[in-house]
Amino acid sequence: MVKITYHGHACIELNDGKYDIIFDPFITGNPVTKANPDNLKPNAILISHGHADHLGDAVNIAKRTGALIIAPFELADFCQKQGAPNIHPMHIGGSYNFEFGKVKLTQALHGSAFVTPEGTHYTGNPCGFIVNFGGKCFYFAGDTGLFSDMKTIGSLNSIDIAFLPIGDNFTMGPDDAVKAAEMLQARTVIPMHYNTWPVIEQNPENFKEKLKSIGINCIIIPFNNSIEI
Repeated sequence: MVKITYHGHACIELNDGKYDIIFDPFITGNPVTKANPDNLKPNAILISHGHADHLGDAVNIAKRTGALIIAPFELADFCQKQGAPNIHPMHIGGSYNFEFGKVKLTQALHGSAFVTPEGTHYTGNPCGFIVNFGGKCFYFAGDTGLFSDMKTIGSLNSIDIAFLPIGDNFTMGPDDAVKAAEMLQARTVIPMHYNTWPVIEQNPENFKEKLKSIGINCIIIPFNNSIEI
């Protein structure tokens, strides 16, 4: 069994009873989460790109716990320079077998930079992740628009759960995410990256109904809740 916890925005935590991994741990400043970053104890932190609402608390969590940061090369290097003690740089198309499972980076159509008052720090290309964990195949799309190679990703991987953004404006909206789900042929889709702020406000129930009409299962996890699969 794998426990999936949705901390809001794009922060997803997976726990199989032995290992705990977390994607894009934006906790501090996240208006919809109740999580305390000091209570998170992941073995690995997977970061899709360098925007502040995705990099989030990754470096501080890694400093406190020693968790391994897995990210595209430039972003991993940035985290190391910020004090992260353990990094594993990767890049799009590459895969690696970790203790907790296999990770492969996929493309994502988005940007990636960490912006401070002192300037903009380049953090490489954004990515998505295919993760084999707890006997399941997960696809974390990251922040992305729709792209036709999602069909290839689906054909190369038997995806049990796909985490897809639906907020629009910065990422795919619901209609494009439905098309993405159709191309990926995932057994179940879980929407993310919506309703954090008004600009990405969406009704996930409408998205679920659209998927149902084409025979795709959808599970909506309320913010700060968990399910087991």
